[in-house]
Amino acid sequence: MARIRRGRVVRSDDRQYLSYRRWWRKTGLRRLTRHRGRAPYRRTHRNRNPRRDRGMSRLAIFGGKPEIDTPFVPYNRIGEAEREAVLGTLESGLLSGYIGAPGPEFEGGPEVQELESLWAGMFNTAHAVAVNSATSGLFAALGACGISPGDEVIVPPYSMSATAVAPYVYGGIPVFVDIEADTFCLNIECVRATITDRTKAIIAVNLFGHPARLGELRALADSHGIYLVEDNAQAPLATENGILCGTIGHIGVFSLNRHKHIQTGEGGVCTTDDADLAFRLKLIRNHGENLIEHYSAQSAQDLVGFNYRLSELSAAIGRVQLNRAKEIIAEREAFALRLSVGVLGIPGLIPPHVREGCRHTFYAWPMRYDRNVVGVPRGVFIQAMAAEGVPLNGGYVPPLYRLPIFAARESRGGATECPVTERMHSSEEVGFGICAFELSDRLVDHIAAAFHKVYENRAELERLSTDSHAQLT
Repeated sequence: MARIRRGRVVRSDDRQYLSYRRWWRKTGLRRLTRHRGRAPYRRTHRNRNPRRDRGMSRLAIFGGKPEIDTPFVPYNRIGEAEREAVLGTLESGLLSGYIGAPGPEFEGGPEVQELESLWAGMFNTAHAVAVNSATSGLFAALGACGISPGDEVIVPPYSMSATAVAPYVYGGIPVFVDIEADTFCLNIECVRATITDRTKAIIAVNLFGHPARLGELRALADSHGIYLVEDNAQAPLATENGILCGTIGHIGVFSLNRHKHIQTGEGGVCTTDDADLAFRLKLIRNHGENLIEHYSAQSAQDLVGFNYRLSELSAAIGRVQLNRAKEIIAEREAFALRLSVGVLGIPGLIPPHVREGCRHTFYAWPMRYDRNVVGVPRGVFIQAMAAEGVPLNGGYVPPLYRLPIFAARESRGGATECPVTERMHSSEEVGFGICAFELSDRLVDHIAAAFHKVYENRAELERLSTDSHAQLT
């Protein structure tokens, strides 16, 4: 559909492009990119390769020159400040400040407590509790919420397995609920229809960096007297209506794993505004069963503690990384936006959706692939992109209900109840690891050019749908 804008025809994809550009200027992201003021790649008559347009340029998968001929370099977030923080901790001789007994060392060492203080300040939350991984954080969160045998916990099937395994730690039952096609996050209407009198909690995953419908989910949870836990491992500093993700649910869980926006190798942080939940999180983190009597915590008599303690070395790195978080995340966001603009208008390739009122922080760059429009299977397109030097992922992870553990143990929901999840995994979702590699504006433009090259030469790919692997190589 077209309309007239200042004397020229503007297609719907042009309007989307202009919308991206307004976002680009408004957020100031262009100031953080290496080539200041340079517009994102966009396929126009000015930057087309005329030889390629006449079909004379062969795809790399058939022996042509690849768009990118050097391997991607893993993204290194660690710098001199992190090294100095680690050396300072080593020189102190205190590598862990915890003791599983009453007293000041129950709370951890100075680096852990400083990280928690800084985290609570940045995310405007009353309490931050550092743990040794986001998985530990999810386990601790459900324990703090009082999950017990037979309790149902609503989870999305399109997530890392820890999201759905967490209920099993306490004898709970994961209940799989379908996702939205545009954001890959929980579909709130499906959640609403799934709540029973046995439901005790909802785990909402802010997948790839985009917020789930957190405000609506929190209101729904409160109306039923159940807990909302945010799995915010992939979305630090993402927002919904100006409110930071990880602070809208009763508990938020963040990751400091090596390939997240900011990292300590392994680590995590839980956030909450509820003092009782924060206390329970700390008890679970550090052998709390040893301390119940000392603290006279009647509400936590049945609580089992674990060792989810973060080391002083990891906390020292995390403290420095947190100070750089806004810069690191804004840079990745700028690269993702640039790539979205670069592929905008390619039929059948739908760039990541950002819901109105939300900030997407792009742990990954997830697009949707329409085979009916492109004309070749997703796997073939990904193969051709790999030959052009661009590594893509098709389908993220298998739906979690397919994993053997969920067949062996009690769970609810599956392929019949989750058709969108099945579709995203099997044929539609395609991701690029925007946080995985060292990037520049120029490299992102080459990635966009590779998408155009493969699409424009897609007719050459049609035979790959039936060719054997041996014939391909």
